[in-house]
Amino acid sequence: MSEFRKAKSRVRISPGESVRIVRELQELSQNHLAEAAGIPQSTISAIERERINLGAERAKVLARALKCHQAVLVFPGWDASAESAA
Repeated sequence: MSEFRKAKSRVRISPGESVRIVRELQELSQNHLAEAAGIPQSTISAIERERINLGAERAKVLARALKCHQAVLVFPGWDASAESAA
C-alpha cells in the first residue's frame, strides 16, 4: 500500500471565476448584481472574464452585495492548511 500517494483534488479558481460562482450560487444575474453593487453590468462581465482586475475596492463592494467576505473573491485558491504547514 505504500506505493500509493494521496490524490490532490485542488482546482485553480481565479478571482473572476470566484465572483461568477458566488453570483450563480445565489441565483443572481449580472444585471441584478450590478444593481445591488452599483457597478455597471459590463464591468461585472469584464471581471468574470478576467478582462479587468477585480481590485480591492471592487472586491469590497461586490462582497457586500454578495454577502460574503471579500477574501472569498480575492483569494479563491488560498489553502489555509498549506500556510500552517509552512
